[in-house]
Amino acid sequence: MTRRKPVMSDRLKYELAQELGFADVVERDGWGGITTRDAGRLVRAAIERAERNLASQ
Repeated sequence: MTRRKPVMSDRLKYELAQELGFADVVERDGWGGITTRDAGRLVRAAIERAERNLASQ
């Protein structure tokens, strides 16, 4: 099985985690330590940011 290329950079994910308030969990436990709810919030925030960027172009 081949691994797919990541859609979001680690820098963007960490920046969003800081904004959403769970960057400390990522620092302590890695990305596997976040809850499913926080992962969903991260995806939602990334989509909203992408939509804003597209709208401003």
